[in-house]
Amino acid sequence: MEYLKEFIDYGLIGFLMVLSVISVAIGVERWLVYRQVRLSDFTDRREFEIYLTTRLHLIATIASNAPYIGLLGTVLGIMATFYSIGGDAGMDPKVIMKGLALALKATAIGLLVAIPAVTMYNMLLRRVRVLIMRWESENERDG
Repeated sequence: MEYLKEFIDYGLIGFLMVLSVISVAIGVERWLVYRQVRLSDFTDRREFEIYLTTRLHLIATIASNAPYIGLLGTVLGIMATFYSIGGDAGMDPKVIMKGLALALKATAIGLLVAIPAVTMYNMLLRRVRVLIMRWESENERDG
């Protein structure tokens, strides 16, 4: 079951770290786009909304799934620990604690990825709503 521990430590946790980088990169890119958007460049509300919400769904998907990926690592880590205990009844408590710590590490990393992603998503969505309201306000005056 050593391969399972390696999979958790490098596979799942590595995957969560990649997801974290992706969500932050998209968030920064969107924030920069929102800072430079010119409302007068858009004549159709739907096109404007599509432009503003591009890739936001990826941040939301990462935010909602990261805890589950972490939980999967926890379950697999606990399974691997129990398997090791079952194979060696006189097992050293240090080995058991290392296995359980690895399992909990996966959950912690999942939460550390999800919490900033949820926060970023909500902040960006608020910015989208403000920009759309400003666009509507400007186009009300013009029309």
